[in-house]
Amino acid sequence: MATTSASIEVPVSADRVWELIGGFDSLPDWLPYITVSTLSDGGRVRTLTNEDGGTIVERLEAFSSRERSYSYSIARAPFPVTGYLSTLTVHETPGAGVTRVEWSGTFTPDGVSEAEAVELFRGIYTDGLSALKQSLAAS
Repeated sequence: MATTSASIEVPVSADRVWELIGGFDSLPDWLPYITVSTLSDGGRVRTLTNEDGGTIVERLEAFSSRERSYSYSIARAPFPVTGYLSTLTVHETPGAGVTRVEWSGTFTPDGVSEAEAVELFRGIYTDGLSALKQSLAAS
């Protein structure tokens, strides 16, 4: 099983960050390449549509507003992995005026090398967190 993660620090409160990203269907609010998120199964499944019209289906596995974190698995996606589980967490930095956001995942490569799968998801996480920082700066 492979793992990767990315993190970014943003100069806003953890509450403000969580307000933007804490909803399981909030990706279109801060991630430009996801244009639509549609919830089903009582809010536990999201179907994401990207800017090219492709879809990804993800299932919410764990959620904690108190810990400002949620984990999800991929039910269907065009990615060369199986057993994907990802966590998005907002970490408060007391007294620093900075919040750290971490996006991490575990998965088993399928048809590609571990290095290729890790590079793919590290890129997705890094680009996504950069988009988050831009969205926070714009609001």
